[in-house]
Amino acid sequence: MKSVMKEVISTVLYLAGVVCLTYLVITFVGQRTEVSGESMEATLADGDNLIVDKISYRFRDPQRFDIIVFPFQYQEDTLFIKRIIGLPGETVQIGEDGTIYINGEVLKESYGREIISKDLIGIAANPIVLGEDEYFVMGDNRNNSTDSRTEAVGNIHRKDIIGRAWLRIWPLDKFGFLKHQ
Repeated sequence: MKSVMKEVISTVLYLAGVVCLTYLVITFVGQRTEVSGESMEATLADGDNLIVDKISYRFRDPQRFDIIVFPFQYQEDTLFIKRIIGLPGETVQIGEDGTIYINGEVLKESYGREIISKDLIGIAANPIVLGEDEYFVMGDNRNNSTDSRTEAVGNIHRKDIIGRAWLRIWPLDKFGFLKHQ
């Protein structure tokens, strides 16, 4: 009887440890999130599952072109996934021809594949000066993205960044490898 009780207690403690460890990893290290929508195409597609790295920004600042995850302030339980374009202290502006300027210089990048439509330049038609903890973000599918160009999203504060997209874990092809979009 004592050995059975000892085994039950051991199993319960083991399971409690696993649950505790899982909670700590999800809360502080990484979490799974699903891409919903087309704003990050062709990099990420609707339905892709990602692991979000929640720990690296505790040791370093977010970098230009990182893909980050942050909450949408006007809809509970909604996370946005966007690419960092502008960094703290920089001035971001989008010209009438759709060209992105950082501190007056053309941004050299290859993520946004289409020219930004004139009617989608939004608030970035005027220079946006980022604060010391603010980031300007955009989706890669520039003409189909709600991002920092809209007042609904605006500049993202450092404290609101949950983490960076680290690894795409889904969808997989029939051999178990990531599908290339």
